Amino acid sequence: MHKLLKIYSIFTSIGILIVLLQGALVTKTGSGEGCGATWPLCFGEFIPVNPAIETIIEYSHRIVSGLVGVMIIILAIWAWKKLSHLREARLLSVLAVFLIIFQGLLGAGAVVFGQSKAILALHFGISAMSLASVILLTILTFEDGKRKIAPRVTNKFKYYIFFVLCYCYAVIYSGAYVKHTQATLACSGFPTCNGQWLPTMVGPIGVHYFHRIVGTSVLIILLILVIWVLKHYKHEKVLVWTSIISFLLVVTQFISGISIVFTQNALSVGLIHALIISLLFSTLCYITMILTRK
Repeated sequence: MHKLLKIYSIFTSIGILIVLLQGALVTKTGSGEGCGATWPLCFGEFIPVNPAIETIIEYSHRIVSGLVGVMIIILAIWAWKKLSHLREARLLSVLAVFLIIFQGLLGAGAVVFGQSKAILALHFGISAMSLASVILLTILTFEDGKRKIAPRVTNKFKYYIFFVLCYCYAVIYSGAYVKHTQATLACSGFPTCNGQWLPTMVGPIGVHYFHRIVGTSVLIILLILVIWVLKHYKHEKVLVWTSIISFLLVVTQFISGISIVFTQNALSVGLIHALIISLLFSTLCYITMILTRK
């Protein structure tokens, strides 16, 4: 069923993933002002003349974001028509459109009016939510016509999943805030910070070290999740695999975070760091979705 919709949703998922990585690249290379304070044109030009590398990075991000935004709107309308009998499809269609528009407005606002570091950090968090909404829509296109996956768990377990999802989003935000406040390399070494186990929690050092604390705690939280699933719900194969995948992703995320410190914030490592946490958030969103089914 829905063969064309399935293919289109896959390409759209890849597109939004590219947009997310481009956004991380813009932040990491400091290219946010690569087109000056003009939007949607670049320095008032449709095609910039002799553009600097920052201009190329920023303007290509705008172009790809616009194209993928249109793709997402088409996907949402298509999914609404073909999957309207699915409660999640209707909700995700609306959410996907809202998030991509909101994300675009945030980006445009940052260029034209300038924004605080706190609001700029929100931009990456919205990108992660946008990615998750498109990926879940893609999954629904493949699920339609098949038996619904709806694990039977206790309310206590559901509440824990909701907590994990919200906490993961908070960690995403804290990581984006670290980047926008240029606190990525405020702490040298690991696990100590500048040779201290308990550094002064002020300024960039405080921002960086706080992210280390909450990032490490995600590792513990997801380890508890895996143990809980294997102990009580090992008969629910989807829960087993998604919880294990989540834990493996957070371990990889933890390693990449440490690597950022020791590689002096290498570009490739930073992009991998952004990619993994976004995929982790999407996986947790999927677990949340199937647990809310009756």
